[in-house]
Order: sequence, then structure tokens, then C-alpha cells
Amino acid sequence: MTGQPFVPPPYPYDRLDTLKPLADRHVGGVVDLSIGTPCDPPPSEVVEALASSGAERGYPPSIGIPRLREAIAEWFDRRLAVEISPAHIAAAIGTKELVAGLPNYMRLRTPDRDTVLYPEISYPSYAMGATLGGCRAVPVRVDERWRIDLSSIDRSDIDRALLLWVNTPGNPAGNVDDLGAAAEWGRRHRVPVFSDECYAEFTWSGPRRSVLQHGHEGVVAVHSLSKRSNLAGVRVGFYAGDPDLVLYLSEVRKHAGFMVPGPAQAAGIAALGDDAHVEVQRERYLRRMKRMAEGLAAVGVSAPLPEGGFYLWAPAPEGDAWAFTEFLAREAGALVSPGEFYGAAGADHIRVAVVRDDDAIERVASRLETI
Repeated sequence: MTGQPFVPPPYPYDRLDTLKPLADRHVGGVVDLSIGTPCDPPPSEVVEALASSGAERGYPPSIGIPRLREAIAEWFDRRLAVEISPAHIAAAIGTKELVAGLPNYMRLRTPDRDTVLYPEISYPSYAMGATLGGCRAVPVRVDERWRIDLSSIDRSDIDRALLLWVNTPGNPAGNVDDLGAAAEWGRRHRVPVFSDECYAEFTWSGPRRSVLQHGHEGVVAVHSLSKRSNLAGVRVGFYAGDPDLVLYLSEVRKHAGFMVPGPAQAAGIAALGDDAHVEVQRERYLRRMKRMAEGLAAVGVSAPLPEGGFYLWAPAPEGDAWAFTEFLAREAGALVSPGEFYGAAGADHIRVAVVRDDDAIERVASRLETI
């Protein structure tokens, strides 16, 4: 008996296309707060490095040029108090392609396991990566603070687990998990833990966190410059941690031809060496979240500031996220994401990405305050 062909589901954000005309009727057009696409400029020296590296002529090493990996190691030490050898760091083309491809790579390594564990409210690519890799995608319950509840994982799923994803600060809810507990859980159960830390620079509750602060054995931290340095279009990410896992993944990816373009690596080096622009960006996002929260409060919706990240995760009136999404498009000209994009458990919430400039955020908030 042959299996059924895989039919890709609709891409989540494409489902918002029918609402865009409602928002676009407002003066200034639609204010798209549905996807976390940065709008602010990267530092001029980063753009200069991208344009003048001369690295476009040759094939860059898949793992990343030595200077990039050294810059990443220096950044880990400076910003996260993590000591790690550049030999245990590798580059990725952003991080989404790594997230989506990881289950397939890990199943090749451990063919007797087939399960990807991930938070039940989270970035959709964790579950989709499992599906694309022919694996079981098993959501893990989160608690009332949106933090992953490792104690809820069934023993049968642990025995089949290829890997566990954790995400701190979390997308969409802005939660900050106990990464030490996650690392210990993974070692105890012999399940590799992959920690998506792409929003680490935008941690509001306590210090910046990394799973690597709790040792390197059995864990890999995943990072990106897309949000930190407004370089989403340049596609520079990296992963670091357990030497055996990093070596395995870098070798597989080398065979597949994954390479961060040379000019992008040069831009990454420049961006990682400068923290001042990150502090400026932190101030922007915090200011915008506070203003948008005021606007939502004006229509009776409480949107608490997150522990990290730059998304407001807000309950929808009467639990109807799609109705509230349509309301915001029609009345405020804003396009936001219904919570079901991030898992069925989030279906009664919306996510608001405060990634447009101050004027656009002000337009939306002011419209809400006049309703």
C-alpha cells in the first residue's frame, strides 16, 4: 500500500491576505504587525562591510570563515558570559532553514527515533520541520506563564525523541524558560536539546540567557543576526555547543552545500563587533511595545509586556482571535497574527509584532484610542 503524497498546508501568514485590503483603506496604508520583519536600518559600517568585502568571488566555507566564528565566540563571551571554542561554532543561512531541516539530519543520525518535542505555543517551523523530516511532531504543554512544562512529557515520547526544542525568549508569548532545567532534562534522558535564542538580546526580565551557560554537553544554542542587527535579508545565523553535534551537523550541511555568502559573513563580523546599535534597538522596541499596549488597552484588551522579545501576546475579546484580527485591520489599519498560527493552544490570543517605525505604531495606537 502506497502512502499519501504530502500536500503543503497554507503558509500561515498567507491566510491574512484577505484582510490586507481592509487595513489598506486607512491613510498611510496597512501597518503590517503580523511578521517580525525589522524595519530599522543596520549600522552603516555593517552595510559597508557587506558591500566592500570582495568575498563574492569564491565559495565560502560552509562552517563559516575563521574570523566569523571567532567573532561569534567573542560575542558569546561578552554578551552571554559563555566561553566556547570557535571550533564548536558553525554558520547557518539565517536559522529558519536550520530549524526546518534539523529533524531530517537528526533522524539520519539516530534512525531508531522519530519524535520532535517542542512547546505547544511556539514558532511554527519546529512542528513543520518535523513534518518535512517525516517525523512525529509532539507539542509539550506550557504553563500559565507560557513556559515549557518538561514534567508533562510522556515517557513513551521521551523514548522516541530525536530532540527537544526550547525557545527563550519565546515566540510568540515572550516567555523566559529555565534553560538549566532543560539542559539537565536532556542529559538525564539522553535527548539532545536545541535552544532557539534568537531574541536573547531583547530580554527584559533579568539577564540574557543561553543554554550554554549550563554546560555544552548534549545542547546546542541557535542564534541569528536577523533581529539583533536588522539583517533579516542578509541571512546570517549560527549554532554552537556540543562538539559532536556541531561537527555532525556541519558535515551534513557541507555535503548539502549550505553556505552563508561571503559578503554576508563579512557583514556578520561587523555586526557582532558592535553592541551600541543593539542597545538603540532595544529602546525602540520597548518604547513601541508600551505604546501599542496603551492602544490595545483603550479597546479593553490587556497586553502585558513580555519577559523578552518584541511581540505583544494578547487575549482576544471573547476568545475569538480571528474576529479581533479583522477588527484591528478594519478599525486601526493593523495586520496582526491570530494565535492559532503558533499552536492550537494559542487560538484565543493574537500576536502583535512592533516592528514598524514609531509613526506607524502611533497611527495604530491613536486610532484605537478614538474608538
